[in-house]
Parts: sequence; structure tokens; C-alpha cells
Amino acid sequence: MKYFGLQSQIRKNNFNSVVILLMFPLVLFGLTWLFFLLTSWGQSQALSTGEGPVNLLPAINSGFIRTVPWITLGVAVWFLIAWFSHTAMINRATGSRPLERKENKRVYNLVENLCITAGIPMPKINIIEDHSLNAFASGISPKTYTVSLSRGIIEKLDDKELETVIAHELTHIRNRDVKLLIISVIFVGIFAFIAETVFRSVRFGRVSGNNKGGSAVAIIIALILAVVGYLMASLFRFALSRKREYLADAGSAELTRNPLALASALRKISGDPVIEAVKRNDVAQMFIENPQMELKNSSFSFSTLFATHPPIQKRIELLEQF
Repeated sequence: MKYFGLQSQIRKNNFNSVVILLMFPLVLFGLTWLFFLLTSWGQSQALSTGEGPVNLLPAINSGFIRTVPWITLGVAVWFLIAWFSHTAMINRATGSRPLERKENKRVYNLVENLCITAGIPMPKINIIEDHSLNAFASGISPKTYTVSLSRGIIEKLDDKELETVIAHELTHIRNRDVKLLIISVIFVGIFAFIAETVFRSVRFGRVSGNNKGGSAVAIIIALILAVVGYLMASLFRFALSRKREYLADAGSAELTRNPLALASALRKISGDPVIEAVKRNDVAQMFIENPQMELKNSSFSFSTLFATHPPIQKRIELLEQF
């Protein structure tokens, strides 16, 4: 694997993350415009001249422009609900609870020292009562920033290894990765909701009006586009998540000056990352290693497109080159 250097890796991943994030709204509005185009196709066939499709473009654009404010409003409401409820949802999904200082001063000392070095506020510390090895960061503001560690990762890693894992999660907080991932998950949820709603309309035959044939065609087109949007949004989300993991690894190496300790920690984590309480993939992708997914160590396979994390062996190889 070619080594680019720490700062080059950070710049490259930051640029790619911004590009991927911008693709979400582009896909949403692009597919909406395509819906108006395809549903107007039948009307163009009724025109006798060969200029039919061109003449329909003003109507297509007008319908799209009238719809954009409603789509924007719906997305904004969805975002607000998901944004402010995600912390409680994550805690329920992982079974995490606050870790008091008196329970484990060792963890608090490691976190405090790293926060002083990085110049960031002290986050909350949660523990997951599971003897597997994993950790994740969450929160959207200094008041809600949290580093959650499993019982297993606290007990089975030595101080240097645990320090690098905590530094990895603090890098996610410092780089606002959690916000990016929440935005990506919300967009995927929007497409999933649209696809499910349209699918139910098709399944239960919710077509009314005089032009039932045209309505049915419009619903089928909407279903196809919603499924395409869901797949594309999912791919963007997975790609974004993979980029941020590489960046967090680089940030941990920079903060602790000990990339080999993180490589050692990742080897131990890869042996037993499964947190039994975690059933949802949108939550599992927040962990340092996805407890629901195992990847082959090949340079590329089709399955890597649908992976939330890069192969852990690749991450270890890159860390060993620092």
C-alpha cells in the first residue's frame, strides 16, 4: 500500500468527505427532477411534432421548482426530529450507561490527558456492559459529546492501546465526524421512507382518480427512483464512513505519537468486536470496528462498496508505515 503521509491523508479524506456529502442533496433533487421528466414522457408522445419533449421542459421545470420548497420543508422537519433524538436512540440501541469517575479512574485519566493535549472539552464517558472489544463516539455539541467504551476493551487493552483507541474516538469528535455521519444516516432514512411509502402504495393499490393508469405508472416510476436513490445514498454513506475511519486513525497516530499501539489494539479488537446489544447497522457503523460486518482483506471486492469500515488489515498496514 502506498504511503501518502499523515497530513496528505487528512487533506485527501477531508476533500473526499465533502464531495460525498454534497452528493446527497444533488441525488435527492436530481431524482425529483427526473420523476417529473419521466412522468411527462407519455404526454410528449401525444404531440405530433418531433419537438414534443423540448416543449414540455418548461412545464417539467415549473413543476420541479414548485415542489422544491415542499421537499426542503419535509427534509428540514425530518432532520430536526432525527437530530435531537439521535442521542437517546443510540444509548438505547447500544445499552450504554454513564461511567462514573470512581468506577474507573484509569479511563478518566487517559481521556483527560488526551483532551488537554488536543485542546478539546472533556466529553462524557459511557460504558457498554459487554466483554467484546469495541468503542464509538457520539454527540452533536460539547454538551452531548460522548466516548463509549465496552467493558471488554477497557479490561483487555493495556494503557497505550486504550489511549490510542480513545484518541481515535476523540478525533471523530474533534473533526465533527459524528455530525457528518448523522446527516448521511438521515438522508438514507429519507430515501428508505420514500421507497417504503411508495412500495406500500403499489402493494395495497392506493391509486384513485379518473386516470388510474397514469397514476399507477407515476407510482411505479417513483418507486424505481426511490430505490435508486436509496442505493446511491447508502453507497455515499458507506464511502463517507470509510473515509472518516482512515482519518480518525491518522488523528490518533498524530495525537498519541504511537501508531503501532493503535495497530496492536485493532488486531485485538478484530478478534472479538461483536457487541450483542447492537442490532442496527446505522448505529453499528459508529464503532471503531463495525460489529456487524467482516470484510475480506483483498484490495477490492464488490462487498467493499457496501461496507461502513475499510478492512481492518488495511488500516493496520497503513498505521505500521507511520
